[in-house]
Amino acid sequence: MRLLLLDQFSDLGGAQHCLLDLAEAIRERGWHALAGLPGSGELLRLLQAAGCECREIACGPYPSGRKSAADMARFVSETPRLARQIRGLEGEIGADVVYVNGPRLLPATAWARPRAPVVFHSHSFLPPGPIRWLAGRALRRLDARVAAACQFVGSQWCSFVRPERMTVIYNGVARPEGFRRAAGNGPPRIACIGRIAPEKGQREFLLAAAKIGAEIPEARFTIYGDVLFEDAGARRYAEEIRAMAANLRVEFAGWKADVFEALAATDLVLAPSAAHEATTRVILEAFAAGVPVVAMRSGGIPEVVEHGRNGFLAGSVEEMAGLATEFLKKRPDLSRAAEDTWQTRFRLDRYREEVTGFLAGIAR
Repeated sequence: MRLLLLDQFSDLGGAQHCLLDLAEAIRERGWHALAGLPGSGELLRLLQAAGCECREIACGPYPSGRKSAADMARFVSETPRLARQIRGLEGEIGADVVYVNGPRLLPATAWARPRAPVVFHSHSFLPPGPIRWLAGRALRRLDARVAAACQFVGSQWCSFVRPERMTVIYNGVARPEGFRRAAGNGPPRIACIGRIAPEKGQREFLLAAAKIGAEIPEARFTIYGDVLFEDAGARRYAEEIRAMAANLRVEFAGWKADVFEALAATDLVLAPSAAHEATTRVILEAFAAGVPVVAMRSGGIPEVVEHGRNGFLAGSVEEMAGLATEFLKKRPDLSRAAEDTWQTRFRLDRYREEVTGFLAGIAR
């Protein structure tokens, strides 16, 4: 089978990790893939290492979150050029399926009128507005199939996509061979892991850290992550949270290429994600490492976290801090339940089987 893979970024966010996971499965099955993506970030290098040919396409960069009128005007003006590139790439590989890994690419894909069926892998929830409307209209015009990362993410496309063309495929992650946790001894260590951006909740993490630290003075807090996608707004946000953390016992450890290195030294993960977050990949990684999670009861997170079994769900920063404090004082054993959740629902081999089976069915 021949696949055209399209991504709106070349830096490594959660959706791009999912594309890499798929690329490895494509190679294992002997399929051929051509990837189109903007820029020359880490994703391009890793896709090439996974056996994909890569071509550069014109898509942004644009800031994450709300777009200005100038951003929208540039987006519209670039669409015809991007559509010509997509049409050319489809012809170059003779695609059996066109796989779109970001909503910004959908209008240009619809304009390109591909001959092959189109799959949109929907990883995130877009706020109501022109971007969602444009993406939804493109899905309708393409009569595309949608693979949603959770039911919450899929719900935004219900007015554009027929129910029988929507499939929910939860993400999967792999745990390194021989992984062992070093946490559990000494002062409790609490972490926030992920891209630094307002929707990831580092500010809320610091507010919770202040409350937890008042109850457990020996607790230590770490923020793992960095700004991605050339986002100027996120850089300003990163400066704000560093200033906010000045009087707290918080370490900024930067981006970890191996998230399990961070999880090995962590007793508890806080995931104070915004209301529009999906299932948050780091929660699945924490489960694989046997690390309990306290997460906001938002977005698709309640679809993966079972309150009181493999973690806890909070409705506010105050509740998150209270649940974390109680857990760290009593230390109930949730690690086995967290790991069992990963084993039964979120293993990488299960994810790859579902996605490749889905793509093969569409090609047939």
